[in-house]
Amino acid sequence: QVQLVESGGGLVQAGGSLRLSCAASGRIVSGLDMGWLRQAPGKDRDFVVAISCSGGRIGYADSVKGRFTISRDNAQNMMYLQMISLKREDTAVYYCAAALGTFPPGSYYTDRHQYDNWGQGTQVTVSS
Repeated sequence: QVQLVESGGGLVQAGGSLRLSCAASGRIVSGLDMGWLRQAPGKDRDFVVAISCSGGRIGYADSVKGRFTISRDNAQNMMYLQMISLKREDTAVYYCAAALGTFPPGSYYTDRHQYDNWGQGTQVTVSS
C-alpha cells in the first residue's frame, strides 16, 4: 500500500501559477507509475497528467498541455505539478495517484480506475 499526501492547492487569479506536491510513503515509490487527476464539482475525476516510474514517459491531457508540468524526485519520494497560466476551468480538487500496475509500453494510464492508490486531494480554485 502507498500513502499519498497532496499539498500546495489554494486560490489563485486566472493567469496565475501554483505548484502542487505529492508526498509518498509506504512503498518504493521509484517503482510506481503515477499521475495527477482532478475532479470539478459535479463532474467525473478526469486525467490530467501521468508519469512513469523513471520519469522517462509523460503524458498530458490536451487541456493542460503547455501549461502544466509534472516532475518527480524518487530520492525524496515526491511528485510535483507545476501549473501556470491557470484558467477558471482548472478549478477542481487535484488528486495524486499511484498505479500498482505498469504503464503499457509507449503509453500511460488515463482512466481513474487504472490507479490504485489516492491522496486526499487538494483544492485548486481559479478566480476571474
